[in-house]
This record gives sequence, structure tokens and C-alpha cells, in this order.
Amino acid sequence: MGYRQLATRPVVGWGLVAVGARLPVAMAPLAFVFLVRERPGGSALGAGIAAVYVIGEVVGAAVLGPRLRPVRARGQLAGGLAIGACAFAALGLLPDAHPVVLGALAALAGAAPAAAPGGLRALLTAQLPEALAVTALSAESMLTNVVWAVAPALVGALALGLAPPLPLLLAAVLMAAATAGLWALPVGWPADAGDRRGASMGRTLAGAWPIYLTGAAAMALLALAELVLPALLEQRAIGVGWAGPLLAGYSVAAATGAVLYGARGTWPGSLRAQSLVLLLGVTGCVAFAATAGSLPWIAGALLVAGLLQSGVQVSRTLALREALPPSTHAAAYSVLYAVVGVGYAASAALAGAVQSAAPPSVAVLVGVGLTLLLVAASALGELRGRRPAERPGADPSLAEGGG
Repeated sequence: MGYRQLATRPVVGWGLVAVGARLPVAMAPLAFVFLVRERPGGSALGAGIAAVYVIGEVVGAAVLGPRLRPVRARGQLAGGLAIGACAFAALGLLPDAHPVVLGALAALAGAAPAAAPGGLRALLTAQLPEALAVTALSAESMLTNVVWAVAPALVGALALGLAPPLPLLLAAVLMAAATAGLWALPVGWPADAGDRRGASMGRTLAGAWPIYLTGAAAMALLALAELVLPALLEQRAIGVGWAGPLLAGYSVAAATGAVLYGARGTWPGSLRAQSLVLLLGVTGCVAFAATAGSLPWIAGALLVAGLLQSGVQVSRTLALREALPPSTHAAAYSVLYAVVGVGYAASAALAGAVQSAAPPSVAVLVGVGLTLLLVAASALGELRGRRPAERPGADPSLAEGGG
């Protein structure tokens, strides 16, 4: 199954809604920094507001995602996006508000629409045949990486070239447009709670914890690449200005990797094995970048890491679909989103703590060690768990590499 079969009006409409919902999320952290940077202690305040926003996302995804109801998911998603749009608009219109007010609005902007990534993914796959699942999720990964590649430049151009509040006002407009666009999508997706064989939603979701752990490990590596790279370049006597192009190259490579993963469709080994092997490859690339002494080697390592990272993302999502019954998929996507946020935050905190007492290269290597521990725990969990085909509602046809 090729990408041409995704070129339909419903899928294109879904893509526009997804961009409107996800670009504000990608813009938000940097937009908060620019919003308050002229204040005394603005950099620290901006980082604090961004941290509150991420916490809101994590809590919102974990709480709201499992509460999505397939038969009326569109209305729930629209409500969350509408509240998020209002919160972003308030942040843009009240740049001089008290820090507590800004923090509360940021938490609301993060939490209210946090079920949207999982819900939109469920809406995408529900309107396509199972044979297109790999292609569709690869296309979604490509779209996400493009959005994250564009967002920093867009925020910088608006905040520095025009006015600091503009990125947040644009985020509000985009999220409002996504809210309106949702009504062109299906009202929900078919789901039969009986496929859980009497198990509660929470217990069923908890059974996929090794997959969530690989998500946290993958995002921990991304945090290392994003947050420690400027200091690492400075340690190697390389211009810090290269950090932006290197991270943009990483995102472009990730988008390319997603296209390549979906183009082939079926890869050797089980989905979970693919995810773990690719994650080990990304880990090796990040460790190599930490020890490399010149710009070309660092750039090459990050490009290969990005290429492999998208395979980790897609195979992890497919493995989650394989491991859990269909009625839990949207909730599982949201739980994964929340765990990924925790992985990013934990790695960021660890890197910051280590950098206060050691060079940036050591901080990266310590983060790599944390990632390897998470990978090992996930692999042990997989070995102790049941075979995917034995899980309630699992589709045995996916067990050989993604349908």
C-alpha cells in the first residue's frame, strides 16, 4: 500500500486539522520564552512557564485521553481545542499579566487539548483499511516532524520581527481553525468495550507498560539532543549558531525516515523488536555525537539519529495497536503521549543537574545511560509478558511486522 492511497479528501482534511492542532503545541515553549524575555529574570520565567505548560500537557493527556468516548469523541476533542485556543489567546493578549496568571493560562493551554493527538490518530486510522495503518502512521510521523522543524523558525520570525505576543495569538487562531475543521471529520470511531474481556480500561492500558517505557526512552534522547547541543558545541569550540541548523537537519532526517519506513510497509522482525533495535541505534548515534570532536561527525550522527528516530516512533505506535484491543487505542495513544512528556522532562532535569558539575559531553553520556536502563527494563518486560497474539483483542496479522 502506497502513499497515493492516502491522497483523499478525508485524509487531507485530517492533515489540515492535525497541523492546526499540533503547530501551536510545537510553538508554545519557545513562544513563552519570547513573551516574557524583556522582563527582569525573563529567561527563567519563560522556562518556568514552558515547564508548567508541559506539565499541563502530561496531566491532561493522562486524565482526558482515557475518558474519550468513541461515539462522541469529536465533540470532546473540539471542546478541548476550543479551550486551548482561548487560553493561547489570553496569553497573547495579556503579556504583562502576573506570572501566576500566565502560568495558570499556560497549564490550561497545555491540558485542555492534550487528548487531541491520541484522538486525531484514532480518527485517522478509523477511516482507513487496516492494510494502510503503517503508511498512515508513517505519514503522520512525517507531518509531526515537519511541524516541529518549522515551529522554532516561525516563532523566532514573529516574535523578533514583529511582536513577542504574536506567536501565541497565531497559536490561538490555528487551534480555533482546528476546532472548526474537526466537524468535517468523522464523529468518532467504532469500538466494542467487550474486546477487553471484562478488564477495566486502566488495567488493560497498564499491560502495555514496556511500550510506554520505550516512548520515554526515545524522548529522553530527543531532550538530550535539543537541550545539551548548544553547550556541547561550545565545549568543542564550534559556533553555537550551528545548533539551529543541526536540529533542523535532525527533524528533516526524521521526516525522511518516516517516509522510508512507511514506503516499505513490512520490515524484518516483530514490531517491538524493531522499536528496540532502532532505539539502540539512536542511542549509539547520540553517544557518538557526544564524543565526536568535529562538526561534520556531530552533524552526521544527528542525521542518522533522526532517520532512525522516526522508525522508533512508528513501530512503537504500531506495537501499541498490536498489544491492545481496539477499544483502548485512543486512550493508549494519550497515555503514551503523557509518558513521552515525562521522559523529556526527566532527561532535561538530569542533563541540567549533571551539567552543573560536569562537561556537556558527560551530561549526554549520563542521559544515554538512563536511556539504556529504560530500554533494558522494557526488553525485560517484553520477555516476561505474553505474546501479542495472546492479548485480548490483539490482531495476530500484525505480529509479523506491521500488516
